[in-house]
Amino acid sequence: MSEAPAPNSGLVIAGYGRHFLVETPDGRRVICHPRGKKSQAVVGDRVQWQASQDEGTIEKIEVRRNLFYRQDEIRTKSFAANLDQVLILIAAEPEFSESQLSRALIAAEAERITPLIALNKNDLAKPFERAWRQLEPYRRMGYTVLPLALKPKTPAGSSQTAAQAATTALADHLTDKTTLVLGPSGAGKSTLINLLVPGAAALTGEISQALNSGKHTTTSTTWYWVDEARTTALIDSPGFQEFGLHHIDAMHLAAFMPDLKPWVVNCKFYNCTHLREPGCGVIAAVESADSQDKISERRYKIYSDLFAELSQSKY
Repeated sequence: MSEAPAPNSGLVIAGYGRHFLVETPDGRRVICHPRGKKSQAVVGDRVQWQASQDEGTIEKIEVRRNLFYRQDEIRTKSFAANLDQVLILIAAEPEFSESQLSRALIAAEAERITPLIALNKNDLAKPFERAWRQLEPYRRMGYTVLPLALKPKTPAGSSQTAAQAATTALADHLTDKTTLVLGPSGAGKSTLINLLVPGAAALTGEISQALNSGKHTTTSTTWYWVDEARTTALIDSPGFQEFGLHHIDAMHLAAFMPDLKPWVVNCKFYNCTHLREPGCGVIAAVESADSQDKISERRYKIYSDLFAELSQSKY
């Protein structure tokens, strides 16, 4: 009896239902199906697969460095695995949700994935100024916040040059990394992907056709190589309006918020919720008169609302 051939290695670059597109080390792409009933692979997974006629079967998912996902009361939505960073793209107009931004940052912190924030539409002076000011606490926390104008209103001149410089600065942050592009619908994700990945729209069409999915571009996640050497990758993801964090314990929440975390050590009680306890280091920082040490009231409200939401979900 002949031995089964050794499995092939590959990278999951797209998926729809129980169909996955796996790329081999030499760049060939094969449609694969998971063995068994569960579809546990996600984009970014390194897998072992066996050929079967003109398709393949995923035999094993290699150990992940990380997995970026969200979870609400009903289901878990996995975005991608083995990431170097998450780029959270928001726009100055319409006004972005600071709560949703914070949730995405917390999810990244929980998986030890570096987050970047990019604020689009810096060509709209007043809305951008307001939004940039709103992001000041995030810059103080040490997050990289980049201005962008993916579709500048001014057709030529200094505004156009500034827009190109901003895009170049972002591209520098993406070089030699695998980056998930995340953001609400309308923030400019598709524009960014098409700007940095020439032919992305055609590639998406090919992948959709291969996976028999007309809805592929809006309902699932897709991996794109930015360079021919295949060292820089962007992963496009569906837009979201809600970002559940039900996989995070409410008592651990402050540890994933860099503006709250340093003050936890000053709390009188080890199991402090930072909501009403006497001698709470976090509450003292919220009430502090020192602007350098102060936790913004907006951020503290996001914490307290999230704590209540996550506490309810456990009972």
